[in-house]
Amino acid sequence: MKVFKGATIFTGTGKKIENGILIVEGTQISFVGTENKVEIPSDAEIIELQGKYIFPGLIDPHTHVGIDEEGVGEIGDDYNEMADPVTPYLRAIDGIYPQDQGFEDALSGGITTVGVTPGSANVIGGEIAALHTVGRTVEEKLVRAPVGMKFAMGENPKRVYGKQQKTPYTRMAVAYLIRQALYKAIDYANKWDIYNNKASENAHASATPPDHDLGLENLSKVLDTSIKARFHAHRIDDIMTAIRIGEEFGLNMTIEHATEGHKIADILSKKQIPCVVGPVISTRAKVELKDRSPKTAAILVQHGVPVSIMTDHPVVPIQHLRDSIMIAIKNGLPWEKALYANTLQAAKILGIEDLTGSLEKGKMADFVITDKENIFSIETNILQVYVEGTIALDNM
Repeated sequence: MKVFKGATIFTGTGKKIENGILIVEGTQISFVGTENKVEIPSDAEIIELQGKYIFPGLIDPHTHVGIDEEGVGEIGDDYNEMADPVTPYLRAIDGIYPQDQGFEDALSGGITTVGVTPGSANVIGGEIAALHTVGRTVEEKLVRAPVGMKFAMGENPKRVYGKQQKTPYTRMAVAYLIRQALYKAIDYANKWDIYNNKASENAHASATPPDHDLGLENLSKVLDTSIKARFHAHRIDDIMTAIRIGEEFGLNMTIEHATEGHKIADILSKKQIPCVVGPVISTRAKVELKDRSPKTAAILVQHGVPVSIMTDHPVVPIQHLRDSIMIAIKNGLPWEKALYANTLQAAKILGIEDLTGSLEKGKMADFVITDKENIFSIETNILQVYVEGTIALDNM
């Protein structure tokens, strides 16, 4: 048992505990509160942290860390299978290099969990995984997979396949390919339902099962809403097309990037569609970024839209997530909302809020210790990072 004593604790649920106690047993949190609410065993390891601050580990819900490996060029590019625009059968976990420098950089920025997504060259790119930022292998890093299916609207799939004189050449074709794939998945699921019903009615009946199709099986998870449809969409038209498709098929969805989301904040609020905003630190490198604004996250939050912030690493180096959030704060995002955005809200977007994202009893002991109260300030030092109760970074 480890007892972290005396720090100010921000739980990620809106609570701030002065002179708090955080108790870790094994990989999990067993207590968060004040000393008068708990009896500390005499044999517990006490870590005195007066004058320090404890936060939930930060979460970056949209990265390509490990799957777009740094420093090795094309040989480390495993995030876009550009032979086919529709690849729902791919799984990010099969393309991640777990020793990528990006994971270590993430720890230096206080990030304990990342969402690793396939790229956006494809209209449907594959399954997303949530990983911790420590561990020798993907299996040791894995928090949960799949945690979403990557879809992409707009310029990227148009550019990649248009150059090859292949579909999709237009935004109309992007939408068509998504609809076609989802209808195929519905038909596939119906065939299996018919087969399973026949088999259950008469166990001795000779029934031939449908052929397995891994891509359609993966899309079935999107259709039954067990995982989210995460739509890469920058412009208003692409965001609205994603919403249109999502509503047609009853999807549990998010908008990734949401560069022009501030223009339709009222619509996103009414529909309560979470937005993963960013990269905040970015140039206007393509047409669909021309109206990017550092105020997007603040405007969306003001309208009641669930928001998290991304680096899109390596587009923005992952250790600069805190800097990205600080820019959003300078442009109107309330500090408390910013903390929630990349702790518990990010965990909800990844579907792992039962495991991490806040400092609560029974959750993984993923937390950060700092020397100052504003974790997002450039002047604040990350002193220690714990992942599942084990120290992963020590600058004390």
